[in-house]
Amino acid sequence: LHQLRGRVGRSHHQAYAYLLTPPRKQMTDDAQKRLEAISGAQDLGAGFLLATHDLEIRGAGELLGDGQSGQIQAVGFTLYMEMLERAVKSIRKGEQPNLDQPLGGGPEINLRVPALIPDGYLPDVHARLIMYKRIANATDEDSLKELQVEMIDRFGLLPEPSKNLVRITLLKLQAEKLGIKKVDAGPQGGRIEFAADTCVDPLTLIKLIQSAPNRYKFEGATMFKFQVPMERPEERFNTLEALFERLTPST
Repeated sequence: LHQLRGRVGRSHHQAYAYLLTPPRKQMTDDAQKRLEAISGAQDLGAGFLLATHDLEIRGAGELLGDGQSGQIQAVGFTLYMEMLERAVKSIRKGEQPNLDQPLGGGPEINLRVPALIPDGYLPDVHARLIMYKRIANATDEDSLKELQVEMIDRFGLLPEPSKNLVRITLLKLQAEKLGIKKVDAGPQGGRIEFAADTCVDPLTLIKLIQSAPNRYKFEGATMFKFQVPMERPEERFNTLEALFERLTPST
């Protein structure tokens, strides 16, 4: 009912919605509580308050209770769900969850290029933050392409910094699959830092070094350095995309 009420009357059109109910004596106690919640939901954030009231009426179970989730009040619901999701993924793979590994963020990619949604392209701060979050939460290339199409449809052709943001996000997804912790690249080359559980075959790296010893070399146990002229941002993207493709294990 609350959602329907919000859909009545848009832009300069004035409209009215009449919600008819039976006499209170014929309604259950829960129905009366819900109507009271709807009638009191007038301000920003009313949808969340309604959902909270609905949970209180129906009962939320023990998801947020001490008996079920322990220290959830200390870490917050969102962080708790991220921790739970990571633990479940590890267990499904037959691995022991790494509780010392930091949550969120993923691999760090620094190509020294502007990667953002400019104010002039999307002036509304709230909408811009939502779009940043949606891009950061994209799980594959298809979802990123869908976001690009949506942004072009809603706001116009993407400016160069926004294109960079999407391509860097795609590189992060590829780096995460390969077990890469950090990429730092500039006009003269860059470095790749591998995680301990990387899936990249060391033999692949050795073959790269053997094929071009002046271009590739190791720097310590987990660092791989490449020296390639990449003055233009496009060259950095192309170089890393090609390198990630060569590092991807064949299936």
